[in-house]
Amino acid sequence: MGATHKISLWMEQLGDSLAPRPALTGDIEADVAIVGAGFTGLWTAYYLKQQAPELNIVVLEAEIAGFGASGRNGGWVIGEVLGEDRLLAGLDPLARSQSRALLHDIPDEVGRVIAREGIDCHYRKGGVLYCAARYPEQESRLRQQLVDWRAHGHGEDDYRWLDVAELNQQLRLATPYGAVYSPHVATIQPARLVRGLAACVEGMGVTIYEQSRVDTLGTGELRTAHGRVRARWVVPAVEGYASTLPPLGRYQLPVQSLIIATEPLSEALWQEIGLEHGQAFSENSRQVSYGQRSRDNRLVFGARGGYRFGGKLRQDFQLSPDEINLRRQLMVELFPMLARARISHGWGGNLGAARRFQPHMVCDAGHGLAWAGGYGGEGVGASNLAGRTLAELMLGKDTLLTRQPWVKTVASLGRWEPEPLRWLGYNAIIKSFVWEDQTLNNPASPAWQRRLAQRLADWMESLMR
Repeated sequence: MGATHKISLWMEQLGDSLAPRPALTGDIEADVAIVGAGFTGLWTAYYLKQQAPELNIVVLEAEIAGFGASGRNGGWVIGEVLGEDRLLAGLDPLARSQSRALLHDIPDEVGRVIAREGIDCHYRKGGVLYCAARYPEQESRLRQQLVDWRAHGHGEDDYRWLDVAELNQQLRLATPYGAVYSPHVATIQPARLVRGLAACVEGMGVTIYEQSRVDTLGTGELRTAHGRVRARWVVPAVEGYASTLPPLGRYQLPVQSLIIATEPLSEALWQEIGLEHGQAFSENSRQVSYGQRSRDNRLVFGARGGYRFGGKLRQDFQLSPDEINLRRQLMVELFPMLARARISHGWGGNLGAARRFQPHMVCDAGHGLAWAGGYGGEGVGASNLAGRTLAELMLGKDTLLTRQPWVKTVASLGRWEPEPLRWLGYNAIIKSFVWEDQTLNNPASPAWQRRLAQRLADWMESLMR
C-alpha cells in the first residue's frame, strides 16, 4: 500500500511503517468472523471478548486496521446519534431520558476504555461549539434548534446559548452571532484510537488478518481470494464500504467527506483563535464546516462532501487544488488570521448514509448475521455504541442497549432508491444548499431571495428524512 501520508494526517502522525499483519491463507473456523478492522468491528470484538472471553473471534481487513473512515475522520466523539430526536420521539418520557443518558455517556465510555487499556489517543472532553457565523440567518436557525432541543427534553446542562461575548471567550470568529455549547463531545486522534484498539483486542485473543479482502458474504461463511472462514456469527462492519458486500449496499450508501489541516500554528495565532480546552466547533450552515485543534497545534478543518453515481467508492483521496482551495477559503472566511497559514495535509474518506439518515444496528440470529452502520459522519462515537449493542445482541441479552429504537430488523430498514434517482436527488439537494449558502452569505441579496433560498433548502432537506 502507499505511504501513510496518502491516508490521512492522523495515520502519518503514527510514525511507523504500518506494515500489514499476515493475511488469511486457507480455511479456518471461528465463533465470530468480523469484516473490517475499523471502529465498529474492533469495538464489537472488544465488548464480545469482555463479556465472553472464551469466544474465538477473527477480524478480516481488506487493507490495514484504520485504513477506512476510522483513520480518516475529523476526530469527534459525539454523545448523540444522527436523527436522535426523531428516533426517540415515540418513547415515553422515562425511556427517552434513559436513551439520552446512554447517548450522552458515549464520550465518557470511550474515555473509560482508553484509560483502562492505556490507549493514548489525545482524548480531550472539551465539548463542542455549534456556531452561528458568516450570515445572520444562522443565528435564527440555531436559536430554533435550541428551542427544538428544549422541546425534546434537553436541558441547559446539555445545550446552552452563548452570546457573542461568551463565544469570544472560547472561539473568535470573523463574524460571530452566537453559539450553542454542549459538553457531550470529546476530540481524539482517531488513528491512534483505532490502531490502539486493534492491538488491544489482539492482546485479548482476537486474531486480525490484514490484506484479506472479503469478496463473498454468506450465511455462516466469508470468502477471500486465499481463504475461507466458517463462523456461527458474521459481522460485516464495513459502514461506507457496504456497497462491496451485497445486499448491504441497499441500506448504507457511500458518500465522501473531505478534510484539510494547517501546518502547526504559533501560540500567538492560537491566542487569536481560541480553542484552549479541546473544544470542537462547527459552523451552522446546512453544509457544515467543522474542526478541532490537534495536539500538535494544527487546525483540522472539514467541509462539504460528495456522492458518486451508483454509490461508487472513491479510492483516490489525494485532494485536487480546487478541493483544497474551497475548504481553505471557508476556513479563512471564518478565521482571517489564517490567510497566510500553509495547508500541509488534505484527505478524505468514504462514510455510510442510511436512507432515513438514522443509524441502525441489526442482529439476525436466524442467519447468524449482525451489522451496524448509517452513522452519517458521526461514527466515531456511534460505532462505540454499536459495538456494545451488537455484542449484547449476539450474546442474547435483553438490556437497555438492545431495546433502543436504532436496533432494527432487516425488514424495517429503509432502502435507497435505484439510480439515477439517488444521483439526481443528491445533486438537487446539494445545489439548493449551495444556492442558499451563497445567497445568505451575500449582504446585497434582496430579502425575497433570501427567504426563497431558505424555503427551497428547507423543502429539499425534508426529502432526506
